[in-house]
Amino acid sequence: MLAAGALAEFADRVVIVERDTLPEGPAPRKGLPQARHAHMLWSGGVRAMEELLPGITDALKAAGGRRHPVTTGVVALSAQGWFRRWPESHHVILAGRDLLDATVRARVLADERIELLGETEALGLTGTDAAVTGVRIRTRDGAERTLPAGLVVDATGRGSRATQWLADLGLPAPERREIDPGLVYASRLFLAPETARDGFPVVNLQPDPRGAGPGRSGFLLPIENGRWIVTLAGTRGGEPSAASEDFVPFAREKLRHPLLGELLERAEPLSDVSVTRSTLNRRNFYERMPVWPENFTVLGDALAVFNPVYGHGLSAAAQGAVRLRAVIRRHGWGTPGLARRVQRAVARPVRAAWDLALGQDVFYPGATEQGPTVRDRLLSAYVGRLMYTATGNGRIARRVTDVTSLERGAEVLLTPGVLLAAARGPLKPPLAAPPMTAEERKAAGVV
Repeated sequence: MLAAGALAEFADRVVIVERDTLPEGPAPRKGLPQARHAHMLWSGGVRAMEELLPGITDALKAAGGRRHPVTTGVVALSAQGWFRRWPESHHVILAGRDLLDATVRARVLADERIELLGETEALGLTGTDAAVTGVRIRTRDGAERTLPAGLVVDATGRGSRATQWLADLGLPAPERREIDPGLVYASRLFLAPETARDGFPVVNLQPDPRGAGPGRSGFLLPIENGRWIVTLAGTRGGEPSAASEDFVPFAREKLRHPLLGELLERAEPLSDVSVTRSTLNRRNFYERMPVWPENFTVLGDALAVFNPVYGHGLSAAAQGAVRLRAVIRRHGWGTPGLARRVQRAVARPVRAAWDLALGQDVFYPGATEQGPTVRDRLLSAYVGRLMYTATGNGRIARRVTDVTSLERGAEVLLTPGVLLAAARGPLKPPLAAPPMTAEERKAAGVV
């Protein structure tokens, strides 16, 4: 949807090929099973969406989404210890994925230049290894036809078949890396206690990839209508169950701290448990291919998918759409080499998100066939040191959040001042308990 919004400025007609039947409002759909899990939109992604769709932040808030301060409104346990709740420097938008999608969809499809072909499947590309001329589609009645296009954008998500489509045109496969920590996700909706429905913090209990045994984590997001969406996760040998009766005990007994389980004991379950096992990190390095056809580009999850616990997929996709528009504005529609320039540009927002995910997940047993590379180990050691420093240094916490929010690139973590601070370590002693206020504990019924 965001790519369509970006392209409407340049094209007389933008056609979205969508396999699902899209609902009118915020409702589940078959092609988005991950919507049952916790999602958030980091401020880097919020700003990108606002560039593409001015006023979308207000529309999300009007629909029930929440603008939530970071790190002020976050209770987080990292592998290096509890983070302090420093003054607000960044933010996230918290909402159910169905609400996010419906709000963006309504804004995009209100543009008369944009047409939706629902219940239609993209089958492959037409053209040659030098230039794509369109896409083959199968419509809802089973008929197949060719849809000519001056630019084809693959934003089909995790199930993208772009590598096969390019192979069918005679192009080589791109370099690819996969890191599969073996995570299983289990999520459930709860009605928060009445006194804990406004201003309650995000709770994020992270695993320690280098610790003994499986990595287990838990995530609570306050979303619209006084609800909490809670996602539990575990690596191989420590997976959460799909059984409703096991959800709260897992949160209370299997995580590195019982806080999340204690909070859920006083909340009302609103849904069954939804389980997902497709959580690998995968990046296709299309930008490195020696040959790239004109009139074709790959964006979003079709380009790179991340472990959902980091919450970067939506933000990276939004920034990719902004890059798409910026390159076309700069070089002009239809100029030679435009598609290659776009592909290189949209890879840039992916890099920081990829390195952040890789720095943790590559250390889980079985995550890769070869194990961590030397670069992986060096990167992880430095990121770990930064995270440790951030537990007791507000300036470094802000720099780290610059990157995790996708507001700035990882180069801000390599300045002399940050390197020196990391060498010195935290300025304050570690916290021994979750940084929740007495009022928050009382509101949630936790003593």
